[in-house]
Amino acid sequence: MLPPRIEIAILAKAPVPGYAKTRLIPAIGAHAAAVLQAKLTERTVQMGVGSEVGPITLCCAPDASHRSFRDLQKEHGVRLAPQPRGDLGARMLAAMQNGPTLVIGTDCCAVTPAHLHGAAEALQDNDVVLVPAEDGGYVLIGTHEPQPSVFEGIAWSTPHVMQQTRARAAASRLRMRELPPLWDIDTEDDLARMEREFRELKL
Repeated sequence: MLPPRIEIAILAKAPVPGYAKTRLIPAIGAHAAAVLQAKLTERTVQMGVGSEVGPITLCCAPDASHRSFRDLQKEHGVRLAPQPRGDLGARMLAAMQNGPTLVIGTDCCAVTPAHLHGAAEALQDNDVVLVPAEDGGYVLIGTHEPQPSVFEGIAWSTPHVMQQTRARAAASRLRMRELPPLWDIDTEDDLARMEREFRELKL
């Protein structure tokens, strides 16, 4: 049985050429990178809504004004909220202020409703739940209440994120549960994998 209320916060960048999926721009160009961002965001919202784990908040960067965000709000009934300034840790922490929350990005097309259910169930008996990423980061984090310590001093966008997060949780004596790792889309190899395994996202 899932907790009576658990939110899902999806951190998403607006699909603006030159702003979204910047690591892939040298390979596919700014326009294609923005198209990919829009596809990934829509897929993540559909997956979150379909999981029926709880209410969805789309945390929008740089703000919630982009038409694609408003279209998703209209179609799926998700709440829109701007992401605050600050590093990734500060933005994830800001999304966790309303009680039990699972935070995900839009870069992991491998996340399914079953993964969200598994994370929600694991959160019942733990302070923190994480789905590691194969590249050393993580694709999902969940907490019962805000845990600033797990976001402090993290070298974001490096292979050390998961290792450092484990250390922060241990130092704070938090009960942490890790679920099986998934992969996200940051490199050309990831993009090729996405196009093989998720043909509907092919550019």
